[in-house]
Amino acid sequence: MSSHAPRAAGAVAFARAQVGKPCVWGAAGPGSYDCAGLAQAAWRAAGVALPRAAHEQALAGTPVAAATMEPGDLVFFFDDDRHVGLHTGDGMMVHAPGPGSAVREEPIQGFGEAVVHRIVRPA
Repeated sequence: MSSHAPRAAGAVAFARAQVGKPCVWGAAGPGSYDCAGLAQAAWRAAGVALPRAAHEQALAGTPVAAATMEPGDLVFFFDDDRHVGLHTGDGMMVHAPGPGSAVREEPIQGFGEAVVHRIVRPA
């Protein structure tokens, strides 16, 4: 486990505590979230500042390979990194799937037809 594990555990705990809250485009909490707002709030709760937009978050950390992914890492989807989830371990993530749904924890590979485009470890 890496040195970022204590902060990552805090980010994961925060994200899991948001499960069930509504997904709203442009929302950054505390009552509702979009995908990037959730990632930003989770890492803020762990003491790490992230940019607001998913495509900016994709460049705000250290790229990691899927084989070395750890809880807390940010998982980005689509060629333009427009969707982000927070890896929680064992191939699962917490994310805000989109407007009209709720924040949930589900398998990373279960996110529709989207494939993982990038994985980033925040500071």
